[in-house]
Amino acid sequence: MLDITFIRENPDIVRAALKNKNREGVDLDRLLVLADERKKLAGEVSDLNRKRNEAQASRDADAGRMLKDQAKDLEEKYQAVEKELVSILIKVPNIPSADTPIGPDESGNKVVSQWGEKPSFSFTPKAHWDLGKELGIIDTEKAAEVSGARFTYIKGDLALLQFALQQFVFATLTSKEKLTEAIEEFGLSVDPKPFVPVVPPIMMRAQVMNRMARLDPIEERYYFEKDDLVLVGSAEHTLGPLHMDETLPEESLPLRYIACTPAFRREAGAAGKDTRGILRQHQFDKAEMESFVRPEDGMAEQEFFVALQQYFMRRLGIPHQLVLICTGDMGFPDHRQFDVESWMPGQNTYRETHTSDYMGGFQSRRLNTKLKRADGSTEPVHMNDATAIAIGRVLIAIIENYQNEDGSITIPEVLRPYMGGKERITKATV
Repeated sequence: MLDITFIRENPDIVRAALKNKNREGVDLDRLLVLADERKKLAGEVSDLNRKRNEAQASRDADAGRMLKDQAKDLEEKYQAVEKELVSILIKVPNIPSADTPIGPDESGNKVVSQWGEKPSFSFTPKAHWDLGKELGIIDTEKAAEVSGARFTYIKGDLALLQFALQQFVFATLTSKEKLTEAIEEFGLSVDPKPFVPVVPPIMMRAQVMNRMARLDPIEERYYFEKDDLVLVGSAEHTLGPLHMDETLPEESLPLRYIACTPAFRREAGAAGKDTRGILRQHQFDKAEMESFVRPEDGMAEQEFFVALQQYFMRRLGIPHQLVLICTGDMGFPDHRQFDVESWMPGQNTYRETHTSDYMGGFQSRRLNTKLKRADGSTEPVHMNDATAIAIGRVLIAIIENYQNEDGSITIPEVLRPYMGGKERITKATV
């Protein structure tokens, strides 16, 4: 949520954000009128309370009763204005950063850099859905019988590879030595403080997800109306509220967390899109990073998260490109967003495997998460979240980039210690 003072002082910037983020239905003029009215009523409430205190001190019972009735009416007016104001304010998206490209949709995204040589094959590379079926490690047919479309069984060595990816990520993010290595590799200047591993809830109150600015569009969520609970679409949905309604001491920052959970998405707007394989599923697993930092460290923290994403893909040997997301394609609460897209030779294209979202103080203002400075002042903490590994999509990248002519899959060297030294995935014997 944006600060109302910022909106009042920068209406043109806010109008541009509404336009460029395709949110022009928000009535900004009405919002500003309500903000002024709320400010006026707040002054009147304060003045009336002062008079009530004076009446109480002078033991003027009649004046006290009259002022009490006036205060009740005034408070009702204030609450009505506050309710309407907030209902509009929560629809105003975050302001894009100065370097965010302006564009209507993904066509406006900008490739920032590329890494790695695309593999060359002496045979025609296959897509992961064919390789997975032949090896007996991906079974979408039986999953469709059991759960419906866009679910899958991941089996055998591919299941072990999934757990290996998780262990690789957690071992890296909880190691100060490994984080320092990544910081030096990408020429950054940030605190190498390790991440705290978390096993978070995968269901949350709809109200809290709304405070995270992640409930809309609700048709993409699995919502249980009877319980007023929502299944998370990613681990950051319950990592972000870890410090909801708290004030964090400045010296405790940065606070960084890593969690790996199932993610649930209806994919309501993806009918007929990516129906083969495991790219676009209703349920998948994802390791997610979340952090809370001082405002002056927010941008550098995102650069750190983006570096970690590329660090993982470099160690896995997956060619990839870094993409700066444009206004029309970025998330509602995002100030700045990057994607990492990995090369999928079986599909002959790059596909998104990672996202990094920097919200600034937008989410924390909604969550009432603040930091307390050494001088005693408080302000919204700044928040980042980012994919460490989208398990299914990175499995796809490994399968397609490391495939062999005999149909086997070479296991990336960095993952072999987590798989008992095994070097290849071959056809299952059961």
